[in-house]
Amino acid sequence: MSVDRPIVIGIDASRNRSGGAKAHLIGLIARGNPLDHGIRQVHVWAYKSLLDVLPEKPWLVKHNPAALEQSLLRQVLWQIFRLPSEVREAGCNILLNTDAGTMSSVSPSVTMSRDMLSYEPGEIERFGWSKARVRLLLLRYIQNRSLRRADGAVFLTLHAAKVIQQSCGPLRRVALIPHGVGDNFLAIEHAVPWPKQGERPVRLLYISNAALYKHQWMVVQAVELLRRGGLDVTLTLVGGGSGPAQRRLDEQMARSDPGRQFVEQKAFVPQAELPAYLASADIFIFASSCENMPNTLVEAMAAGLPIACAERGPMPEVLGDGGVYFDPEDPQSIASAVKRLIEDGPLRERVAGRARILSSQYSWDRCARETWAFLVATYTHVKLLKHE
Repeated sequence: MSVDRPIVIGIDASRNRSGGAKAHLIGLIARGNPLDHGIRQVHVWAYKSLLDVLPEKPWLVKHNPAALEQSLLRQVLWQIFRLPSEVREAGCNILLNTDAGTMSSVSPSVTMSRDMLSYEPGEIERFGWSKARVRLLLLRYIQNRSLRRADGAVFLTLHAAKVIQQSCGPLRRVALIPHGVGDNFLAIEHAVPWPKQGERPVRLLYISNAALYKHQWMVVQAVELLRRGGLDVTLTLVGGGSGPAQRRLDEQMARSDPGRQFVEQKAFVPQAELPAYLASADIFIFASSCENMPNTLVEAMAAGLPIACAERGPMPEVLGDGGVYFDPEDPQSIASAVKRLIEDGPLRERVAGRARILSSQYSWDRCARETWAFLVATYTHVKLLKHE
């Protein structure tokens, strides 16, 4: 959409701490050309280590306020009291908040929604009456407030848009703009062919930090059931973990595989190293029951792996007919889905090929193009309303 004169975009990326949030900002800057949308300049506020990995662009201005290298409290205070004036001083026409947990009052603005844990029915109850549950309830209040105050909202999946608006109410302007997937995942070539009978174990892979809604301990139980049924399988869990979910996982691994013969857990692995794990796996398992957009699932789809996936949240929306589904809280259901993929070669090849085709819709080029366009359209809409 054209505008009368080039506009200036601001991006508050001060809360981009997760791998997905970092990848989003990098993809937006690296793959998009805001000049094509009537944008003259883009200002990004973030912490130094994130700014350092952003590509240099003639239209990009990086800001690293001292508060963003300090405590969370100082970051929040900066967002409330300093960010509005810094946005004005930079001449920004509209601000993109890359996290709905923002406390900023800048207007006009567009806010992105990334978190589902405080919204997905049944998930918050997993935490009992704990500090974690109180934190999630507070976070839901803050996110609802920031989404309602924004002039536009970006959701990553239709599922997230529907569920979150049931809580915060219908929003004024909504866009569905999923994340992209890196070229390094699209370029994966599998290192070894499917194993022949007795040649080696079938290698199962699950990439995610241990969390109560990720159900890694259920996957371990499923692998034990498969082995008891005569199938030679191993499981690699990548992502590390801590807290109650890790304790459950440790206890289950001690019961199911005390000698660690067929279950291995790796600590957190940088995203750049994940393609190597996907290339050496035979089947990808995704057992999460709560996601806004399942980035690791899309990466496995791009890698062309056969996938056994939880039939929860946005996963069927994203994976479509490119996988076999299961109940993530039922080890027998997980085992049955994996067994189908092991024993049915045509099914395995069909869903792997289909998943790879479906992954092509998740590109950083598309994400950047649609994001810049929505920011400009929202700014134009607000400007027109002010002149009515």
